[in-house]
Amino acid sequence: MSDCSKPVRDLACYIGAGKGKMIRPGLVLLSGLSCGGITKEHIRAGGIVEMIHNATLLHDDVVDEGATRRGAATLNHLRGNESAVLLGDFLLSRVFRLCVELDTKAAETIASAAVRTCEGELRQTAERGNRRLSESQYLEIIIEKTAALFSGACSLGAMLAGGNGRQVKMLADYGRNTGIAFQITDDLLDLTGDEAGTGKPVGNDLERGKLTLPLIHFFNSAGKKEKATAIKWISSRRTNAKRAMVSLAKMLREHGSIEYAQRRAEEFVKRAIVSLGGIKNGDGKDALIETARFVAGRTV
Repeated sequence: MSDCSKPVRDLACYIGAGKGKMIRPGLVLLSGLSCGGITKEHIRAGGIVEMIHNATLLHDDVVDEGATRRGAATLNHLRGNESAVLLGDFLLSRVFRLCVELDTKAAETIASAAVRTCEGELRQTAERGNRRLSESQYLEIIIEKTAALFSGACSLGAMLAGGNGRQVKMLADYGRNTGIAFQITDDLLDLTGDEAGTGKPVGNDLERGKLTLPLIHFFNSAGKKEKATAIKWISSRRTNAKRAMVSLAKMLREHGSIEYAQRRAEEFVKRAIVSLGGIKNGDGKDALIETARFVAGRTV
């Protein structure tokens, strides 16, 4: 961003100073390490992946009217929706330019991941308020909106290290399963976490009518009376947020819905680790395994 005008640099530096986990660019590097080694192209590709991620976050915060992220005020809260949307567009434009400098296959992988991410977000928006959303439909959405970029990051790392087709596929599978586990855990934290720990408001998904895995499990297995009570707490989220969230989370725990979602996240972590079976043992593989365990092990 060093060649941008000062106003644009200032906006970009603000989002770049956040406390993001950098998991996606980390996956590019670790996948490269596990398939031969990290090159300058891996650094560039990791930056591209993180720029795509940050652009989607900027747009998400506008759509969700988010006021905090990563423990700080969002750009849309500080500078308005217009600045946030335009900066997101600017980041994506920069991505397009940077992709020209990569080989065709790598550029296609990035483009495909970006398209699928946006498609998943659009589908999730279309399903807001749908209490009949099935678990399979939910998984289809999060595979697109979250796991596609994880998978693309891992594919990129393997490709740029000269990995063969089998290695690229194994790492793509690893990234997809890790991304699914990551999103399920994120959705759990929206119900059971606290803002100090997550860096963003708890209950935001509920407020926006997004049905996540714990609620899907609950609505598919609870009785009419329990469902009515849960809907009451969801409806009172705006007027008595803290009490509503505590009561709803307690009901979901008692019904086994929180535990069910945790178990499903752990299942996808196991699948991710199994996907690495044919990858040569070493620091890269070890770190990928620990990363998968980390994403589902965040406190819920």
